[in-house]
Amino acid sequence: MTVDVTEMTGLELLRALLPHMNSAPNIGSLLGMEVVTLEEGEVSFALTTQPAFANPLGAVHGGICATLLDSVMSCAVHTTLPAGDTYTTLELKVNYIAGASTDGVRLIASGRTIHVGRSTATAEGEVRDESGKLIAHGTTTCLVMRAP
Repeated sequence: MTVDVTEMTGLELLRALLPHMNSAPNIGSLLGMEVVTLEEGEVSFALTTQPAFANPLGAVHGGICATLLDSVMSCAVHTTLPAGDTYTTLELKVNYIAGASTDGVRLIASGRTIHVGRSTATAEGEVRDESGKLIAHGTTTCLVMRAP
């Protein structure tokens, strides 16, 4: 059975891709991300840190948190879009609050939409460690491209 992804809402598409998240080449499989929450306007992903995530000082590189935040915030936007509409990140703002160890710490990122308009959408997100400590938070603006 062939599925026409242009006929699926953003939430339907993400749910359909969920079983394949770590079997196809993508940023999620590269970093070992797993989906925690996938609802309309709200998405959470988690990963477990590893030594390969280290910056020169030995802590988790900020790009890991930025990638988590970009992923959950933009996917939160995606879940609100009707079939045929797409989006891309226009701006990403990240605030780093605390470092994280590379020795198997579970990081959980949550993103939620703030506003989804005709041509732009905004969302906010945060990354916390397994104990609930805030590691980073951010916002995004996405360009929404409506289907013709």
